Amino acid sequence: MRVVFFGTPDFAVPSLRALVGEGFDVVAVVTQPDAPQGRSRSTLIPPPVKVAAEGEDLTVFQPEKPTDGAFLLRLRDLKPDIGVVVAYGHILKPELLELPRRGMVNVHPSLLPSLRGAAPVEWAIIRGHEATGVTIMQLDAGMDSGPILHQIPHHLPPDVTAGELSAHLAEVGAQALIETLAMMEQADPPPQPVPQNEERATFAPKLTRAIARIDWTKDARAISYLIRGLDPRPGAWTELDGVEIKLFNPKVNEPPFPGGAGGAPGEVLSADASLVIATGPFQDTAGGRVEILEVQPAGKARMTTDDWLRGARLKPGQRFT
Repeated sequence: MRVVFFGTPDFAVPSLRALVGEGFDVVAVVTQPDAPQGRSRSTLIPPPVKVAAEGEDLTVFQPEKPTDGAFLLRLRDLKPDIGVVVAYGHILKPELLELPRRGMVNVHPSLLPSLRGAAPVEWAIIRGHEATGVTIMQLDAGMDSGPILHQIPHHLPPDVTAGELSAHLAEVGAQALIETLAMMEQADPPPQPVPQNEERATFAPKLTRAIARIDWTKDARAISYLIRGLDPRPGAWTELDGVEIKLFNPKVNEPPFPGGAGGAPGEVLSADASLVIATGPFQDTAGGRVEILEVQPAGKARMTTDDWLRGARLKPGQRFT
């Protein structure tokens, strides 16, 4: 089976390596252009998929847009049987979707139709889901709306971060992809795509700075979900005395609390051995609290809260906003 692979970030690398390792003929790898970085924006950094592809001596295309006529002609000349898309970063037009003889399949890190969109891994955690997974679907012109070929569910550990979950689902996605392509090649009859139930569709929109800001009036569990769902990037943030700080590694303190909940949302309840912050109420409690074990002050590296507190000189009663 001649495969053209579309992908860009680390999440896509296990799928590419699995295709090569299983002996599929990857005739080309399509990825985003190298990204300028640094203060002068003069250093170009290749995307992880390009690095992996070059390590396997594969042909790499980096069109500014996958609608470019010259690019489409070069791809058509390769006569791919199927396209595989994993976090490429562009919505593909019908003329490209129809170019491979057997169309294109996509590796999506959720159990579709749940969590369609740009950030399914993060929103699964932010919304407190107990399970997610990986879907292999046939791509159509919609946003993650194509019919389903294969799914593998995954239970979410209680303290998982988005970074950890993404790394795991990338490996699960590679497994699901190989299983799907093997069935398409060998099964008689081949698997038939199952249309998604549109009534059950939910969405995982792009993460914004406003979404990442901590609302201390929410309960401690919701705040914990947000912090873990945005770890390591972009990081959930708040302000202390007008200075931004990102918070990581939360621990929900369960009621009952000694001496009552105490404190308005965002108020520092303890800044000695650990950092404990008051939150909004949960269910029938008067208020909640969350303990923060790691922080990243603006312009500094991520560090343990214990190290930060030695120099921060916080006092009970100060408030995060």
